Amino acid sequence: MLRKMGKKVSVILFLCITSTVILASGDSIADMVIMHRMMLLALQLGIILFVARLGNILFEKFKMPGVLGELTAGIIIGPFLIGAIPLPGFPDGLFPISSATFPISPELYGISTVASIVLLFMIGLETNFRLFLRYSFVGSLVGIGGVLFSFLFGDVLAIIFSQVVFGKALGFLAPPCLFLGVISTATSVGITARILSEQRKLDSPEGVTILAGAVIDDVLGIILLAVGLGIVTASSRSGNMNWAHIGVIAAKAIGIWLTATVIGLLASSKISLLLKWFRDRTSIAMMAFGFALVLAGLFEEAGLAMIIGAYVMGLSLSKTDINHVVMEKMGPIYSFLVPVFFTVMGMLVNVRLFASRTILLFGIVYTVGAIIAKVLGCGIPTLFANFNLRGALRIGVGMLPRGEVALIIAGIGLASGLLSPEVFSIAVLMTLITTLISPPILVALFAHEQSGIRKQIETAEETHVSFQFPNVQTASLMASKLFTVFESEGFFVHTLIQAEHIYQLRKDEMIIGVHIDLNTIEVDCDKSEVSYINTAMYEVLAEFEATVKALRKPINGDSIARRIQERTGAPTPVRSELAQYLTTDVLTPSLKTSTKSEIIDELLEILNYNGLIKNYDLARKTVFEREDSMSTGIQFGIAIPHGRCDAVDRLICAIGIKRDGVDFNSIDGQTTNIIVLTLSPESASAPHMQFMSMVSQALDENGRKALLTCKTSKQMYEVLTKTSDPKKLKFNKKK
Repeated sequence: MLRKMGKKVSVILFLCITSTVILASGDSIADMVIMHRMMLLALQLGIILFVARLGNILFEKFKMPGVLGELTAGIIIGPFLIGAIPLPGFPDGLFPISSATFPISPELYGISTVASIVLLFMIGLETNFRLFLRYSFVGSLVGIGGVLFSFLFGDVLAIIFSQVVFGKALGFLAPPCLFLGVISTATSVGITARILSEQRKLDSPEGVTILAGAVIDDVLGIILLAVGLGIVTASSRSGNMNWAHIGVIAAKAIGIWLTATVIGLLASSKISLLLKWFRDRTSIAMMAFGFALVLAGLFEEAGLAMIIGAYVMGLSLSKTDINHVVMEKMGPIYSFLVPVFFTVMGMLVNVRLFASRTILLFGIVYTVGAIIAKVLGCGIPTLFANFNLRGALRIGVGMLPRGEVALIIAGIGLASGLLSPEVFSIAVLMTLITTLISPPILVALFAHEQSGIRKQIETAEETHVSFQFPNVQTASLMASKLFTVFESEGFFVHTLIQAEHIYQLRKDEMIIGVHIDLNTIEVDCDKSEVSYINTAMYEVLAEFEATVKALRKPINGDSIARRIQERTGAPTPVRSELAQYLTTDVLTPSLKTSTKSEIIDELLEILNYNGLIKNYDLARKTVFEREDSMSTGIQFGIAIPHGRCDAVDRLICAIGIKRDGVDFNSIDGQTTNIIVLTLSPESASAPHMQFMSMVSQALDENGRKALLTCKTSKQMYEVLTKTSDPKKLKFNKKK
């Protein structure tokens, strides 16, 4: 009995241990599969970032939009071309075909989906809300016109060529015809918006109209998709159309979109106030993006596209004072994800499907029809809304790209079995061509600055205030103090265009533009804000006057000047570094002139003779202005007259010796024997201060004694650089 019980226990223990091992090994295998997929994802992202950037640079080099380079790079490395080529360790390639219905992996598509949310969120933030409201009506006409024309063209063309392409005559409500009509309606606002952003046309009447129209277009396109699926489902079940159910679907989609947009705009100030509670700018941006992700998810759950939800959140925050804060902090995320998105969109293109002559020819006819439909459907309504023919054409072409929306709709049809691979290939061809041709055409249309509207819109509510100052330095200082005053008032100061010194100040609904143009500060604001601007500038002037009065008191600069030649204690190879800035041609062992100004002129003439100065008068003016502000005579018989201006391309130097000395108003009261004159470019980086520091260190007590014994320029070079083989630079000497 005990023996039998022991056998049963042994069997039970064996089964338990075996099952545990199997389960453990199953978990281990699952973990290994997940880790392999994550490893592959990391490799794919790294490759995508490289090829996307290279494609972007290459296309921009040939004056084409960089986004085309990213799309083309995706096509090349995608699973339908070189992405599926077997490699060591990767038998299916680095970008294998994921499934028969969708070519890329869920992980990569998930990242590209997040990227599309980032893209549309940023586009919403960049939208000029005032212009958006102004052009919302015409944008609605553009969206509706584009959808109607495109749907009818696509559906009718499918009916006309159905016998040739599908082998049988089809009707208006046949699934292939419906889907080709719906696919033709989609507009890829992301591609157009990026081109408009690169051309700085997002705030133009055409740009805002395109964005408004594209949002309407996408909403109506998705509604048509829902209606089309409802028609197909109803007809396949009983042959009868449940128009009531279809109407509910359409009303639900429109209602959700309008409700979310209105609530977002009305609550934008509250959302901004909540986000500003985090204080830190990075936290504000990340929380705002979190809202965009949540709203995008809710839109998808409600049957609308996630990108529309992201755009609604961006548009809501565009009218707040934190929009540029969010844009600034989201910049790195945008730079990382958005190229991934466009490259992945290129990967979805299956070029192998274009081998069939019938499919290819009908695809071209369908594409031409889709182009004509969009240009006419979106352009004609604008002619009745103050746009001229140029503006109408810009808007029509801006609505051309189908991009990701068309591919998503086509993928839904293919996955649901309502579309054949042939119809899908036609949709892909149309998407590819419209996506590739529209950016260069749009860039060409915006190349000329002629207005796209017939009658210029008056902005009577805005005005221009200008403040002039004695020089550029004063204007820059006053602007800096003005920004500080506004920041203390709760404004956010944003740099819009660094090179052109254009800034924007925002607080709640108040928007102030500032442009620093040489010695002038130009302010654009609402008329009601002029008094506020003048008050702020008056406070800045009062503070500036107090600072000037304080500066009129004697400042002991001698102690600082004496420390310039202090030894640091650590040996530095300054002499070898000086060699790259010196030649024997710019060294003079015996200066001929006898006064301070004459010696400066003599050294400038040496540099000018060797072809190192582009604008002699500007160089001379700069050096003497610096000398007038404070003498450059330091101590131990050394003077270092210098200046920064664009009369030179790089740092240049001339060194001369005056053996009997010259009065340079030095801080130690002694005469000067060694004069080092330097010039550096103002608009380019140059080691100006570093060079003067190296000269001071090289001319220590031993260096000065050795230099004063030199009889030739070659000897001076050897003392200064500790080398007997001077580097001869090729100067273009003036004849």
